Amino acid sequence: MTIEIKVPDLPESVADATIATWHKKPGDLVARDEVLVDIETDKVVLEVPAPQAGILGEILQAEGATVLSRQLIAMLKPAAVAGEETKEKPQEVVTEEGDDTLTPSVRRLVAEHDIDVTNVKGTGRGGRVTKEDVEAHVRASSQPTAAVPVAAGPVVALAGRSEKRVPMTRLRKRIAERLLEAKNTTAMLTTFNEINMKPIMTLRKQYGEIFEKKHGIKLGFMSFYVKAVVESLKRYPEVNAALDGDDIVYHNYFDVSIAVSTPRGLVTPVLRDCDNMSLADIEKAIKDLAGKGRDGKLTVDELTGGNFTITNGGVFGSLMSTPIINPPQSAILGMHKIQDRPMAVDGKVEILPMMYLALSYDHRIIDGRESVGFLVSVKELLEDPTRLLLDV
Repeated sequence: MTIEIKVPDLPESVADATIATWHKKPGDLVARDEVLVDIETDKVVLEVPAPQAGILGEILQAEGATVLSRQLIAMLKPAAVAGEETKEKPQEVVTEEGDDTLTPSVRRLVAEHDIDVTNVKGTGRGGRVTKEDVEAHVRASSQPTAAVPVAAGPVVALAGRSEKRVPMTRLRKRIAERLLEAKNTTAMLTTFNEINMKPIMTLRKQYGEIFEKKHGIKLGFMSFYVKAVVESLKRYPEVNAALDGDDIVYHNYFDVSIAVSTPRGLVTPVLRDCDNMSLADIEKAIKDLAGKGRDGKLTVDELTGGNFTITNGGVFGSLMSTPIINPPQSAILGMHKIQDRPMAVDGKVEILPMMYLALSYDHRIIDGRESVGFLVSVKELLEDPTRLLLDV
């Protein structure tokens, strides 16, 4: 009796997926709920656990293969069945050359390295193949062999130079598609402004320790950014709207996407109903989503939706950039590195921590008045964070 391992039901908007990583090899023992394979879609990575303990049998779809929902990808031999067969057959496998038998550990090594046992010279009693024989064969096979002369071609490899070709991941392909979609289907413009971050930095220095003790999380900059954006979206509803054919859809809720860099690429999980969240709620939610993003644990629901995006390239040292709109949204706000610069204040030169803001927007729906007004609103709220509390 064997159990079929199949691709889970894929999200509605996902047509197919790719086998990313097999964590087990044929012949490996697996425990119940142990992850067998990671399956990558263009949105999330799905983990496929073992339905029960047993031995992984044949893998039908190798890493890199494209699979569909509910497609058979491997077979699992349950532990009970595997135990019965072991009881009936203490001597597991007979080689093709004679009656020499393989122990379970030798058989597992052979399966892991896909070795033809007939090519391994046995040194055990009666010529049996031992574990040491298999390991020696693997080491010998892995040693580089003499290069075979080939005919000269148009490309000459230079000493000390090499290149590596790696297929794009599904997420990276999807990012590329969406970036091209944004460039080709929107009338995108970018407007800039700058912020004096000293008031917020003073506020964080004054109350940061108390805030962390009470809420169990550090007071960062992102919660202020989100609060200022939500208040500005209320004042300029066009920036919170989207085009749907010939209609403009005005959203009466405030779901903000936060750009998060992960090993697989950039993702934009969504903070929902930000207008009802406190600074502590926002900080905790961002930390949770960022951790899930790095670990590949984000769900489709957490990546779906969003009316406006905030991206913070400043954490990587970016001084200024022109962010690209995240379709079908109409605008994206880019935050950048906070850097001390000489500024004129009341006729005097002062050194202040300044940061550039960049708002990229779709000119088909947002005019210059709304885009500049929105950015000025964000600037004013961040330069005087008390206004966020007073709603002025």
